[in-house]
Amino acid sequence: MTPIKLVILDRDGTINHDSAEFIKSADEWVALPGALEAIARLNQAGWHVVVASNQSGLGRGLFEVSDLNAIHAKLHQQLSALGGRIDAVFYCPHTPDDACACRKPAAGLFEQISERYGMDLKGVPAVGDSARDLVAGVALGCEPHLVLTGKGLAYKGRSLPEDFPSQTQVHADLAAFADHLLAREADAG
Repeated sequence: MTPIKLVILDRDGTINHDSAEFIKSADEWVALPGALEAIARLNQAGWHVVVASNQSGLGRGLFEVSDLNAIHAKLHQQLSALGGRIDAVFYCPHTPDDACACRKPAAGLFEQISERYGMDLKGVPAVGDSARDLVAGVALGCEPHLVLTGKGLAYKGRSLPEDFPSQTQVHADLAAFADHLLAREADAG
């Protein structure tokens, strides 16, 4: 059996605009330009896309699970209109003080993804806008990709600090990452 082609994305700052005040409702959730189209292009090329996201606003009492579900329903609806989909959303509801195993940079969300899909994550692209997104994935062998959107914008035109995995590849945004992955796949094919 051929393993599935899987990509793991961070949410806030990677797929949608981020906010220091947290994304607390579907109204506050706004996709980044070209991000949903990039996911749809990956899907159409046979890639399965899952999300791994810290959502400490839940643990902080800033919003409820029903609000998070409404945000993800909006994401799914907008993606569906473009012929795309997110296969699953994995999230950590804890605050940094909870010292859980699932809050990135801990690898718990990636372990859950590995278990759900029954596969090793070695070489699976993990895309995010911060070091913690990539460190969590690299712990399970993922290939780290930084997008220069959200928190990643701070690294535009700069060398990455030492807290980033040494093999991190940098892309302008999710669309540029999709271009890279699809071109690499075409070259290998």
